[in-house]
Amino acid sequence: MGIEHHDLVHELPEYRDQIHALKMTDAHFLKLFDEYHEVTKEVELMEAEVKPGSSKMEEELKLRRLRLKDKLYAMLSEKA
Repeated sequence: MGIEHHDLVHELPEYRDQIHALKMTDAHFLKLFDEYHEVTKEVELMEAEVKPGSSKMEEELKLRRLRLKDKLYAMLSEKA
């Protein structure tokens, strides 16, 4: 089974331009964006079995990623 990639632009393609604009102008958005991608990278490494981790740790990271995505989506949709 292949690893699913969850980078924000692929998750929310309709917001591609807004994601770029907010990364350039909103420090809080950029911080959350960077954290989202760090967590995503960790999850993908665990899923690919490149980095060891328990199922519980992986699920906690996925939940953290989901919460970050929700915050980022809220920021994007309020600017729409």
